[in-house]
Amino acid sequence: MLQAIYIQNYALIDKLDIDFTPGFSVITGETGAGKSIILGAIGLLLGQRADVKAIKNGTTKCIVEARFRIATYGLEDFFAENDIEYDEEECIIRREVSANGKSRAFINDTPASLSQMKILGEKLIDVHSQHQNLLLNKEGFQLNILDILAQDEKELSDYQKSYREYRQVCHDLEDFIVQSEKSRQDEDYLRFQLEQLEEANLQAGEQVSLEQEAETLSHAEDILAGLYKAGQLMDGDENGTLALTKECIQTLQNVSKVYPPAQEWLERLDSCYIELKDLAREISGSQEAVEFNPARLDFVNERLNLIYTLQQKHHVKSVEELIALTADYRMRLDAITSFDERIAALRNRQQELYQTVLQKAEVLTEVRTRSARYIERQMESLLVPLGMPNVRFAVELSPRKEPDAKGMDSVTFLFSANKNGTLQNVASIASGGEIARVMLSLKAMIAGAVKLPTIIFDEIDTGVSGSIAEKMALIMQDMGRQNRQVISITHLPQIAARGIAHYKVYKEDTETGTNSHIRRLSDEERVQEIAHMLSGATLTEAAMNNARALLGYSQPQS
Repeated sequence: MLQAIYIQNYALIDKLDIDFTPGFSVITGETGAGKSIILGAIGLLLGQRADVKAIKNGTTKCIVEARFRIATYGLEDFFAENDIEYDEEECIIRREVSANGKSRAFINDTPASLSQMKILGEKLIDVHSQHQNLLLNKEGFQLNILDILAQDEKELSDYQKSYREYRQVCHDLEDFIVQSEKSRQDEDYLRFQLEQLEEANLQAGEQVSLEQEAETLSHAEDILAGLYKAGQLMDGDENGTLALTKECIQTLQNVSKVYPPAQEWLERLDSCYIELKDLAREISGSQEAVEFNPARLDFVNERLNLIYTLQQKHHVKSVEELIALTADYRMRLDAITSFDERIAALRNRQQELYQTVLQKAEVLTEVRTRSARYIERQMESLLVPLGMPNVRFAVELSPRKEPDAKGMDSVTFLFSANKNGTLQNVASIASGGEIARVMLSLKAMIAGAVKLPTIIFDEIDTGVSGSIAEKMALIMQDMGRQNRQVISITHLPQIAARGIAHYKVYKEDTETGTNSHIRRLSDEERVQEIAHMLSGATLTEAAMNNARALLGYSQPQS
């Protein structure tokens, strides 16, 4: 629960550091004194959007920090999942907002995201402001209350898991039908392209081979003439390279008999002769492989023109890419032929999951229905003492046409404060004071179902007074006894008198401007504050005595 809050340079607050006590506490102060400023600062700790306009004039940064005691609230998993140090004795949340618009958040001095701060903040503080009364008109809010009080987390989680799977299959089916229709529109085009590519019967590496062959065929006469001349120079008549080399060998053989160094030259030249002879044979043989064949050249050029045309048409640069494209067209056409089977399979799966969703929704509805009857009984037992002797409260569950993320139930809170009155939507017929009492009763029930350390009521007593206000205070006082901290911001003396601790918000003018402050009142200061709440600015003895009576203090001796 909230132990202390520190605020610096926020709105009209220069510096504020205040400790809070367990149980039921109250905050009072004149309108405009700064109670909403404190709530705004707490909102920053709950991850709300930061407004640089809230930074105190003349300063560059505001800081809001709160310390909580969290030992008994089972928050270890949150800290472990977010890799933040856990300290059961004290949890510190801090938010810093700079004038340049930058905002930083910290949990136990570890930098944290606003989403992490929001998740943790919702586990530590529930701020009930007047605008929350308007939420009674929202069906989602009513259903959320029902689920909290039904404690149906398991049933709801099971349902939502099946519902998500069902919606995913629905989405896949819709996408697949769209793809199918589009592909069928493209079927003729794909089939024509595939037939053209298959008819071409392309082979990997074919283009390079054909381009080389075309080059050879185009210059066949020149190649043959060159090869013939080279062959003659190598092995022709008496002046050919081979004949001259052989003559040189014979000469060196004679010289080597009388001049030994010539023997090495002879061996080297003999090796060259063998290589030249082999080369001459290859040149001569290659002439047979080269032929002047105009018909073959025409065929090769036509084949290459077909390849080039297909490459240009399909915006690719190689035969291999055309072969890959052929496989892709074939696969897409195969997919089109199997669309009907796949769509049928998805539809069957969709129906199976739909039935599962309906079954789990039925289980969820049963749990909610039992909880609804309990809520009705409890709400009437809480509202009757709050000045509604003829109250009737009903939780109406009606089936939806189709399931949604929350189930198959549409929930409406019905209310009647008058004898024999017709039950109607609570938000449409209840007065401001009646809605305040309904919301307090709902909060009291929720507090019993959820381990929420701190609840702050911001003027929940709007529209009520007298004994009803006192009974509302007793409910909040009782909530504060259940290992919980309840803080009520109030204008009613009957509620202020019931607090274990009483804090006052006030303004103070200084040379540098107006500052808002909050401090805990002593016993005598409480008497004076409540007396002012009873009688206004003029403090009367009667008001003082009345304040003491409300506080349960003994009257001073006359």
